[in-house]
Amino acid sequence: MDTTAVTRMWNDTDLPRNDTFSCASPSVEGYRYFGVLLGSAVTIVGTIGNILTVLAFATDASLRTRFNVLIVNLAFADLLYCTILQPVSVDSYLHLHWRGGATWCRMFGFLLFLSNSVSIITLCFIAMSRYLVVAHRTSRCARLLLSHRGVAVLLISSWLLGVASFGPLWPVYVFAPQVCTCSFHRTKGRPYTTVLLFLYFILGLGCVGLFYFLIYRKVRVASKAFLKYRPSRRSSERKRTKAEASTDDSGISAGASTTQSCEISHDEAGAEQNKNKGLETSEDHTSTKEPNNSIKEAPKETETSSKPTPVTIQTTPAASSGEDSEFKRVTRMCFTVFMCFVGCFAPFLLLNVADKANRAPQVVHMFCANLTWLNSCINPLLYAAMNRQFNQAYKDLLGKALHPLTWIWRTRRN
Repeated sequence: MDTTAVTRMWNDTDLPRNDTFSCASPSVEGYRYFGVLLGSAVTIVGTIGNILTVLAFATDASLRTRFNVLIVNLAFADLLYCTILQPVSVDSYLHLHWRGGATWCRMFGFLLFLSNSVSIITLCFIAMSRYLVVAHRTSRCARLLLSHRGVAVLLISSWLLGVASFGPLWPVYVFAPQVCTCSFHRTKGRPYTTVLLFLYFILGLGCVGLFYFLIYRKVRVASKAFLKYRPSRRSSERKRTKAEASTDDSGISAGASTTQSCEISHDEAGAEQNKNKGLETSEDHTSTKEPNNSIKEAPKETETSSKPTPVTIQTTPAASSGEDSEFKRVTRMCFTVFMCFVGCFAPFLLLNVADKANRAPQVVHMFCANLTWLNSCINPLLYAAMNRQFNQAYKDLLGKALHPLTWIWRTRRN
């Protein structure tokens, strides 16, 4: 074999492969250490936080609700990224080179978009379930979707849709030097990739925002109606006790419809006040007479007073009881999770749309890609800050995990 053929073979194998999987550049030599530190923090915080979320659901009976199953599904999607994909990205940033080969690069790209797609689909299901709880709990479709079998179908469909959507892109998953990770090729996958990004990030997240807007409007209208037709304090206390006994932290009442009717009558309230005044007057008269005189009965209502007609108002569980703090907190938490997801991905998506010619500096592309990492570790922090049941479950699990260490520390000190 002549020297020219050997040289040509060597150039066709090694050099293109090294160039293909390298993201080294003088502009990112220093920035890569920031990426390594951030990626390591995301790996640690995301892995521990999402594992705690799954364990909290498994060990705490009060958290094992149908709604929290969707939260756990979101935790599994984030756990897939934090435990498997994020350490690989950290290694790529540390060496500024992909060291896994072409096959693992394709697998990485597929799992990356599978995790993101499952997260978006689950966020859609969470927003939809919250809306059904508020507006259409009694409908047949809502009961079917919110049943145990319906929730199981939602979970399975979220993963099947992700696989079916991004599985066909297997041949075009390549290493992207601009972000030092594996993704689909920007031009080879079109127009299919453009349609997918529109469906998931524009239409999907838009539907999530629409559901939360409808929830806000529904709750606001019902709250105004409740303030206009406020029941008596005694009735409110009874409903509060019943709601606390039968409502889990997701705001879904057990064995009761979410949409309730409040029967309120101003005439009944006035009649009760007149009756109480009659009793007080009778007691005052008896106190000035002999001890053997009996207390007079309060005057009865006149027969001419017409029986009041109750006013029926369809309200949410928040408006019907006046104690909707749990429902609002959980809905606010879910909306915050959604907004954090949008905030993490918006800079990266906008940059890719605006910079189709790749003229922006590489460090800008890498920084916007790094922001997407935060989405996989921030959810458990939001649960701990905005959900009292998850917060307490996290504390209990961490206390049990750290108990052996504290015991060793106490024994050594003694």
